[in-house]
Amino acid sequence: MQTPPEFQEGVSHVAGTHIHHIEAGHGTVVLLIHGSLCDYRYWRWQIPDLSRHFHVVAPSLPGCWPEAVGPADGGHGQMGEPAANNRTPFSMERHVQAVVALCGLLSPERPVHLIGHSRGAQVAAEAALAMPERVGRLVLADPGFPFAGEAPAQPVHAQIAGRLGHEPLDEVIGNFVDAVNGAGTWRQTVSWFKDMVRANAWTLLPQLADIHRSVDPGLLARAFDFPVLLAGGEFSPARYGSRIDVLMEMLPQARRVTVPRAAHGMNLANARYFNDAVLRFLLEG
Repeated sequence: MQTPPEFQEGVSHVAGTHIHHIEAGHGTVVLLIHGSLCDYRYWRWQIPDLSRHFHVVAPSLPGCWPEAVGPADGGHGQMGEPAANNRTPFSMERHVQAVVALCGLLSPERPVHLIGHSRGAQVAAEAALAMPERVGRLVLADPGFPFAGEAPAQPVHAQIAGRLGHEPLDEVIGNFVDAVNGAGTWRQTVSWFKDMVRANAWTLLPQLADIHRSVDPGLLARAFDFPVLLAGGEFSPARYGSRIDVLMEMLPQARRVTVPRAAHGMNLANARYFNDAVLRFLLEG
């Protein structure tokens, strides 16, 4: 899939790496942070609506397409190993650093709004923790991160990632998509989304090094004094709703929205509802 013609593509050099991104619009910066097996193409249905009011920037996080980690890249790290064993550009720490630096580059004088989906919600939350004074508003869509103090849980993609290179690629990534969004999702998925997931398939391996990286909700409560929107899909797996439940208890300023007729990929399955809810929230400020 080529970059849509209405979006401007660029590359920014920040935090020791370069980030490919697309952008559109003017005004306050809204940064869209994608989740696992995705890249900036994930936000194709959000950018046109949001960019009518904001300067919208959607980066591909380091190690994702168009410079995605592949099977020939060594040093992915493994589950349970120190994160430092992951020597690829793809890691939670590197992504947080890159987002913080990109915000400073794009909007050195004004606050930015952060929107993160799934794994990208953890990137957004940790970036907001690193620069709370720079954040205007925060949207976390189906966050899946573990909380500090919780008993370790078997990650949804731990066993799936280990099958890469040993089984047909579409079977492996199809199992992942079905696990996070619901049985049968991959079979019904449109071709551009499948192409995106295939291009980022091998990023599953370096994720294993960060699989138990947790977020302290008490720390969020102390640091976040800006408005927070927590979005979930009506049919999203329960593990995502459980994250939102905890955050609603810890963040008195947070509000919750459920996107009807949608599961984990809520911003694609019901883009109009998702976009309207996000715009109403962002335009309040």
